[in-house]
Amino acid sequence: MLKGIHPAISPELLKILAEMGHGDEIILADAHFPGHAVNPRVVRCDGLSITTLLDAILRLFELDSYADPLVMMAVVPGDTLDPAVETRYMAAIHQQAPGAKPPVRIDRFEFYTRTQQAYAVVMTGELAKYGNIILKKGVTPAF
Repeated sequence: MLKGIHPAISPELLKILAEMGHGDEIILADAHFPGHAVNPRVVRCDGLSITTLLDAILRLFELDSYADPLVMMAVVPGDTLDPAVETRYMAAIHQQAPGAKPPVRIDRFEFYTRTQQAYAVVMTGELAKYGNIILKKGVTPAF
């Protein structure tokens, strides 16, 4: 354990967050997401919710201020979207990034393409349908 690092941040996840540069993206994927099929760099955080990881990661991670830093999957036609999922996520995000705007929604297959290009995928224990979210890293302010 390290001082100031949330216990949900494993050594492997901490390394990935530190390696990422401005504009790199990380996917926080729900338990249903085919993370291993679409990206070779996968970190397992089974049993953790995405809200817990958002709180932990955003203590260390600056969101991009030049592009949309939050992206979620749009609902597939004929399916239903639970708005409480985004509400929970934004509550966690606003704890560390109070000015963050709601996520942009993109088509399912566009989301998969973005995942292929992402720096890493974090597989979580999140069970919410359409619970995946992309975080785009910004420039870390100087001390």
